[in-house]
Amino acid sequence: KAIKKFIPEESSPMQEKFINYIMLAGKKSTARKIFNETLKLISKKTSGDPEKVFKIAIENIKPQLEIKAKRIGGAVYQIPMEVKPDRQLAVACRWIIQASRNKKAGTMAQRLANELVEASNEQGTAFKKKEDTHRMAQANKAFAHLAKY
Repeated sequence: KAIKKFIPEESSPMQEKFINYIMLAGKKSTARKIFNETLKLISKKTSGDPEKVFKIAIENIKPQLEIKAKRIGGAVYQIPMEVKPDRQLAVACRWIIQASRNKKAGTMAQRLANELVEASNEQGTAFKKKEDTHRMAQANKAFAHLAKY
């Protein structure tokens, strides 16, 4: 039984990070196959550069603000805070993958491709999550002065 070697296509550090987020139970080759299949599906769908679509999708999902629960004097306040750049990427990847895992139809590659295309068009579940997070942060702006505690 011959073992087929999987030669990865050139990928950026951001794509490698994303592949690592897709990976379950240490199966990186499976995660890489899913990601490469996703890029192929994106290029079929959009007839554009799949890497560009991927980058745009990630940029659209990155949150600028998030809320952290802080307990001050027996009361719990939702305090809006700015998100650091490295955390922005982590959260964006997590939201996109979570959104595609929660869908039912099709393979993981198909669901991921759909989610990324939607995200690049500022639509979809992950984009909605970002919008909701920003809305919550705006609503709790009054507690921003508590961030220093």
